[in-house]
Amino acid sequence: MTRQDLRQQLVKLHLLDRTEEEPFRQRMIALLDSVDDCFHRSCFPAHFTGSALVISADGAKALLNHHRKLDRWLQFGGHCDGEDDVLGVAQREALEESGISGLILASAKPFDLDIHPIPAKEGEPAHEHYDVRYVLIAPENAQFTLSDESHELRWVTPTEMRELPLSSGMERLADKWQALINRRAIAG
Repeated sequence: MTRQDLRQQLVKLHLLDRTEEEPFRQRMIALLDSVDDCFHRSCFPAHFTGSALVISADGAKALLNHHRKLDRWLQFGGHCDGEDDVLGVAQREALEESGISGLILASAKPFDLDIHPIPAKEGEPAHEHYDVRYVLIAPENAQFTLSDESHELRWVTPTEMRELPLSSGMERLADKWQALINRRAIAG
């Protein structure tokens, strides 16, 4: 995926039932159009990140990480570090942070768009992450490995996920995931 591919994907993304993401889309497109180095972590006050919600093979649980630096429960993800392939970044970060190989992409279309603040830390000013989020499916009986970036990894149901202290963006991910489970139950 190239920068132009991402822009096209954002423009074409159906958000009629995802209205709270529309302002994020508009800001993401504006950043793509106006800032050459928007895929570099040194780009302030905002830059792109790629992330993925990792779902169990049966769809019943998601693997979350308790992020060491941010001290929050999150999906897997990280900085693009100059790569404009945010999907590739999401896949790389999920593998690196979970240790699970063989993750399957549920859809090449973003599952969620989010812009969230990152506090000033370790010589970096406060800034925003323009996060493009995907869903990856773990193979059956997947075993995770804890990386240095996390305090803990945990498989959770949507209900258990909502019991954790979550940002509004993470709550939206939990709601969307629950809606997928509900649709699957109705169709099944």
